[in-house]
Amino acid sequence: MDPTTAVFLAFILMLSIFLGFELIAKVPSTLHTPLMSGSNAISGITLVGALIAAGSAQDNLVSIILGTAAVAFATINVIGGYMVTDRMLGMFKKKESEGKK
Repeated sequence: MDPTTAVFLAFILMLSIFLGFELIAKVPSTLHTPLMSGSNAISGITLVGALIAAGSAQDNLVSIILGTAAVAFATINVIGGYMVTDRMLGMFKKKESEGKK
């Protein structure tokens, strides 16, 4: 990779980190749950792509290892995202009084 391409890619990475932080910081707390659900959907698409990548690697050991790692990390991301979403939705439920169980 030539130096100009590396600098360009580093600039895009820094810009995306900055923009992502600024956008998330300005989101009101009532919108975090819907955004988390959308994020989980995107992570599900990532999981499907990782499964395809892991399954299409025929004899290349590096591709099989990287595909398996991608499947594991995407699965952890999806499960963790749904656990956080469930916990956030639980915060909006009305609490039952002790006498009315």
